[in-house]
Amino acid sequence: MPCQDFTLEPDDLERLANLCGPFDAHLRLIELRLGVEIANRGNVFRVSGEDPALTQAQRLLQTLYADAEHDVLDEHAIHLRLGAYNGDVPAPVASHDGVPQDIAVRVKRGTLRGRGDNQRKYLHAIASHDINFGVGPAGTGKTYLAVAMAVDALNQSRVQRVILVRPAVEAGEKLGFLPGDLTQKVDPYLRPLYDALYEMLGVEKVARLLERNVIEIAPLAYMRGRTLNDAFVILDEAQNTSIEQMKMFLTRLGFGSTAVITGDVTQIDLPKHQKSGLKDAVDVLRGVDGVSFTYFEARDVVRHPLVARIVNAYEARDAANGQA
Repeated sequence: MPCQDFTLEPDDLERLANLCGPFDAHLRLIELRLGVEIANRGNVFRVSGEDPALTQAQRLLQTLYADAEHDVLDEHAIHLRLGAYNGDVPAPVASHDGVPQDIAVRVKRGTLRGRGDNQRKYLHAIASHDINFGVGPAGTGKTYLAVAMAVDALNQSRVQRVILVRPAVEAGEKLGFLPGDLTQKVDPYLRPLYDALYEMLGVEKVARLLERNVIEIAPLAYMRGRTLNDAFVILDEAQNTSIEQMKMFLTRLGFGSTAVITGDVTQIDLPKHQKSGLKDAVDVLRGVDGVSFTYFEARDVVRHPLVARIVNAYEARDAANGQA
């Protein structure tokens, strides 16, 4: 793999610590966003990767080191600088051999890794992009892996809170017809997210985090007007959003935040005349820097083997109807 060595002058330990961040967190963020590897011994740096990302990474580190003399660098500052380079920065490179970089997620039950190329690609995309779409049939791990990445980000203090969002349009019911307070009204719609959280953190810890609003449950309708900083936001069942709702959700993202949008475009519960916000976003945002799309298939299903065959049967029927 091509590499480039350079020295940041002057040699100043305080500025270096400011540049690198706690436990080299700033360097890791730059690595994931630009698709490079960064190593240093003091003020001597080596960047490995492919051009033009190699040159961009060197320029960015030199700019940040100059800023570090007078400014305290945090994740917001790094994101701003990366955003300024967005027009010139290529899409992140998965790895030098074309295989998605293996992302290991530590949860209560052990270490979680992607099964198959699409799951590995999905995990890498979430680690390296601010907005991520996971589109595909039920049972492919879209929601489960998103929750795992959220828990990992929370445990490592990369975010301050986790926000779980879902449109409440199941079976034609409306929020106002359900008994209880807001959380109780939304709970039935968010049960898959709760199940994943319980498995990864334990019931008692989830309850404590909910009580402290570190984990927040929010119906999509209540997201309007908010700006979400330092948060990991998951929008589940996004195929049931309207175009306006999807645009509203995507524009809530603040500094230091990651959004994951999951959905299955074959299971839309909206009225027949209404276009899904998920379908529209896939069309509109394809090719936008900083937004990733991972498409799952029946072969990615990790439930009972019969589920994959059921998905294939429905896809074959839909394809036949489309040709008729």
